[in-house]
Amino acid sequence: MIDHTVRTHRSAESLSREDQLAWKLAAVATDDVPVTSEVADMVINRVIDNAAVAAASLTRRPVGSARDQALAHPGKPGAAVFGVEGRYSPEWAAWANGVAVRELDYHDTFLAADYSHPGDNIPPILAVAQHAGRTGADLLSGIVAGYELQVNLVRGICLHEHKIDHIAHLGPSVAGGLGALLGLDTETVHQAIGQALHTTTTTRQSRKGEISSWKAYAPAFAGKAAIEAVDRVMRGEGAPSPIYEGEDGFIAWLLSGPGAEYTVPLPAPGEPKQSILDTYTKEHSAEYQSQALIDLARRLGPRIGDSGEIERILIHTSHHTHHVIGSGSGDPQKYDPRASRETLDHSIPYIFAVALQDGAWHHERSYDRARATRPDTVGLWWKVATVEDPEWTRRYHAPEPAFGGRVEITLADGTVLSDEIAVADAHPAGARPFAREQYIAKFRTLADGVIATADQDRFLDTVTRLAELDAAEVAGIALPAGLDAAPKSKGIF
Repeated sequence: MIDHTVRTHRSAESLSREDQLAWKLAAVATDDVPVTSEVADMVINRVIDNAAVAAASLTRRPVGSARDQALAHPGKPGAAVFGVEGRYSPEWAAWANGVAVRELDYHDTFLAADYSHPGDNIPPILAVAQHAGRTGADLLSGIVAGYELQVNLVRGICLHEHKIDHIAHLGPSVAGGLGALLGLDTETVHQAIGQALHTTTTTRQSRKGEISSWKAYAPAFAGKAAIEAVDRVMRGEGAPSPIYEGEDGFIAWLLSGPGAEYTVPLPAPGEPKQSILDTYTKEHSAEYQSQALIDLARRLGPRIGDSGEIERILIHTSHHTHHVIGSGSGDPQKYDPRASRETLDHSIPYIFAVALQDGAWHHERSYDRARATRPDTVGLWWKVATVEDPEWTRRYHAPEPAFGGRVEITLADGTVLSDEIAVADAHPAGARPFAREQYIAKFRTLADGVIATADQDRFLDTVTRLAELDAAEVAGIALPAGLDAAPKSKGIF
């Protein structure tokens, strides 16, 4: 890996295209190095993982609305929209499928200087592969490149501290992934990355306060915007440049200012792209920094018995967890029984209380309105607080990061129970790391009753041969749930 220093340059300074971060990202994306077998296996795992969570969300209202929009845009050859028959314009198929993947907050994650869900790269890259008649090997290269760019941007550039949403890293990574998929030249991909960053930089209010369905829509929007950016650039159009380093650009005015420097690591020319191996998926449908704490709540529950005896729960955790999903956020909605599902899955006080009482976590039942308003749960929920612990913040940023915390539970008789957990059980360093068997089990569980067993079998047989697929087989990657293709909602389209 090569560490690249990125800073603002005045317009009067000379900064060649080859020295710009967008060019360096494009050069990585277009570097046609072989995909290792380990990386190829992980890509398959994540395609299965995406399909699992998409299947579970197909009948949810936000997903239905996005699908209805896509249904108004048929395409030829087109791409598959999960749940229905037919072919649709690839940017709209990516939109609908991206919302389905993201709705339950239940797929893969990478946390470093910033946050990300790298699996959000898959829907737009798959949709374009289907429309453009690409092979499985092409699709594999595109997904690997998308992961590589996103993970390394997340390693080097923190968006959250400036309240910029993490989709600002996703637009460029999808553009790069599409460049690899389509075999585009570095100059074209460089321009597409610039356009994608420029059009997908938004504020983090989508994940703050009263969180709405836009939390699921935002990554799908970035994927759709990246497809459109690549399309424009392939027609000869350009982008703002230098997009990261410009005097009026991204770093100077949206991040740490003209005097700031960032270090972004990227593979050297000819070096395999392997950053997908540093990412991890979710066993539970909730924000990633709650994963380990759900596992800890399941472990602590039997030691307590009656949760009514609890006087107080204090969670010592990292700065990020405390301020994003904990009481340090300052969001009263995180303690509101009437809050949206999207808000509750970003509330560790709620999540920990329910997991402690139930000894489990479910993508639907744990968020049910009756569950969130149950008096004994509300009473316990309001006793949960988080506090930033410098040691957990240090461990969060360590080379082998810890995303958990230490919990102190004070009972009515004064007894204090304490326990801690570093990473989720499903994490590669956890008690029960996910492997192919677990990804398939997750898919089978979430697709049950939604996708016919024969179609599940067909999907798994196809994607597990990803690198060998011809264009027709790639076009056949779908989730046929037999849903009515007639739109259920009405807007402009």
